[in-house]
This record gives sequence, C-alpha cells and structure tokens, in this order.
Amino acid sequence: MILSLLLNRSFRAFLVANALERFAASAMTVLLGLQVYELTRNPLDLGWLGLAEALPGISLVLYGGHVADRHSRRGIMLLTLALLAVLAGGLALLTGSSLGGLGLILVVAFLSGAVRAFESPAASGLEAQVVPINHLMRGVSLLATTGRLADVVGPMAGGFAWVWLGAEGTYAAIAVLFALACLTTVFVGRDRPAAPLAAADDEGTRARIVAGIRYVFGSQLLLGSMALDLFAVFFGGATALMPAIATDVLHAGPTALGLLRSAASAGALLAALVAVRFVSPRRAGWVLHGVIAGFGVSMVLLGLSHSLLLSLVALFISGLCDGTSMIIRRAILRLASPEALRGRISAVRMVFVGSSNELGALESGIAASLLGTGAAIWAGGIATLAIVGVTALAAPKLRRLDLDAMARAEARTPDRA
Repeated sequence: MILSLLLNRSFRAFLVANALERFAASAMTVLLGLQVYELTRNPLDLGWLGLAEALPGISLVLYGGHVADRHSRRGIMLLTLALLAVLAGGLALLTGSSLGGLGLILVVAFLSGAVRAFESPAASGLEAQVVPINHLMRGVSLLATTGRLADVVGPMAGGFAWVWLGAEGTYAAIAVLFALACLTTVFVGRDRPAAPLAAADDEGTRARIVAGIRYVFGSQLLLGSMALDLFAVFFGGATALMPAIATDVLHAGPTALGLLRSAASAGALLAALVAVRFVSPRRAGWVLHGVIAGFGVSMVLLGLSHSLLLSLVALFISGLCDGTSMIIRRAILRLASPEALRGRISAVRMVFVGSSNELGALESGIAASLLGTGAAIWAGGIATLAIVGVTALAAPKLRRLDLDAMARAEARTPDRA
C-alpha cells in the first residue's frame, strides 16, 4: 500500500515538499529562540518572540482559510514558501549588522507567522486532495513520519550548523531549503478550487469565515480534539523554554539545545512509524485522551529534572504521546471536514493549535519569570492532566471515536458538503 502511494507523483512531491519545509521551519524556530536568548538572557523575551509569531496567526489565519477555499491551494503554497525563503535570506544578510538585534528577530517572526497563516490552511487542504481516502491512515502516517523526521534532524542540524557556520551561514542554508520546498511543490498535481457550499456563491468573506467557525463549533469531534490540543500545548508545552532549560538548568550549550528539541521529535517520529500498526482506529478516542494524559505526565517529569539524560527521556515520551495524538487529530480533520469547508476548518484549527503554540510560549515565559523554569513546566503538566479529564466528560462523542466507521462512511459519500 505504501508503494502505491509513493508511485503517486502528486503525493510523492507533496511528501518531499512537506519534509523540506518542516526541516527548515524547525531549524529556524530553534535558532530564533537561541539568538534571542543569547542577546538578552531573559526568558520573558522568549515569550515575546512567541507572541510576535502568534499575532498574525490569530488575526490572519481565518482569512487564509477563506483564501484556501477560493483559490489554488498549490499556488498559495508556492507563493508562501517563496516568501519564507526570502525572510530566511534576509536574516542571513542582516544578522551581525547593526540592524540584526532583537527588533529584527521579532519582525521576522511576525512576518513568518503572517505567511504561515496562509500556507497552513492551503497545505492542509492540498494534503486532503493528494491522499486517497482508501489509504488515509497510511498516507497520514507517512506524511507524519517524514515530517517528524525533519523535526528530529532540523533542530539538531541547526544547532551544529550554528556552531560551524555561524548565524549568517545557517540562515542562508535555511533559505535554500525553503526554496527547494517551493520548487518541489511545482510537481504536485494542479489542484482545483474547492466547490463552494450550495448557498455560498452570494456570501461575502465574513459570512464564509463564520460558516467555517460555526461548523467547527457544531462538531463535537472537531471542537473537542482541537480544544484538547490547544490547552495541552498552552499549559503543558515547554518548547519556548528550551534555551533556558539547556542554559540555566542543565548548564549546556547550543548542541544540547538541539538534542533537547530533537528528543521530542524523535518520540513523535517513532509514534508516526508504529501508530498505524498498534493504535486501534476503533478505539481512537480513548487512545487520544490517554496519550495526551501521558504528555502531561512527561512534562511533570521534565520540570523536576536536572539531568540531561532524564530530560531527554521525558521529552522523548512527550513526543511519543504528541505524535500519536497528532495522527489521530489529523485523521479527524480529514474525515470530519467537508471538502468545500476544508480550508476554513483548517484555519480554525490553526487558531487553536497555532495560537496555542505561540501564546503558550508567552504563558511559559511569564510562568518561568514568576515561578522559575522547572516549576512552570511541572505545573503546566498537572494542568494538562486536569484538561484531559474535563474533555473526556464534556465530549463523549470524541471519547467514543471510531475512525474505521468514519472512513467507511466517507468512502460511501466522498463529498458531504
């Protein structure tokens, strides 16, 4: 089955482009945080960096979803990947100059967040068009595997490149990777704009955006899975504090920071490799709640750790849990979203997930400033466990989720819009 997917030219090109983009983006995220912390040595500034990325995501991504449902998703990806290459190239040119301070980093973070507000809904919609429904779980797993592999190698390679090439050379290499992702996307089959809803032709932009929001809030599966991810990442995520953990808690340098970031991605990579074999789609709801609870426990362990090895183990477990939940949530997004609304639903998801990453970074920075780095992390893990319990009670349909039944229904009725 995997071979038949790889023989599909559009899927293969999308797979490679996704991996290249993830590699470049993960390395760039790590290095921006490292550069900020080297400049100021203040954990709160890591939170401001997250906020700079979050603001355009919150304000633009819903419009980005509308655009993805009205225009060529492939074309949007080509444009946005090219813009990301330009931003990374600009960093390479300006880092080390009189302009290359904290202000420049925050501006680049803001602009990259704005670009991703359009890229992410288009990529999600395009993914649904290139992954056949009869190969859904394997296709999602393969995309997750390559993406997570890029997440593992990207931060590690970025840390080593920072030591060997310096900031300018590393950002230049990242710009090349974004450009290669753009060129690879050219080979993804030309997509078509999604067919609008039956009554959508005369609707304005605002009405179409609201229609996507209403659909999500009317679906217990979509809303419940998004809310689980949002609050778990907001309270339990420790990504923004990695530079502080590596420097102040573990007393290590850029190489250790790359290892810490890669540990979680390594766990997620293993999850992507084994989830299809070991996770029962018929009990996907229970598995989803269980692995997010495991994520919370791993954050408690990380917050209490003062050992590099123990911290790596905790982060590996967190990635294993998060990677499994991501595959399930990705399948839910595909199966519970009508084609005509897929870009807008993906945009709503990005408001939940994207803003939780960046606003969670701000929360982590504030909590670390008030409580200390370790206490901020283990307290967030406890909050994550409480959130899992609340969601299990509030969303019984999500708890009883059966992905096999949903896939069979989708195969019988491919366009439910």
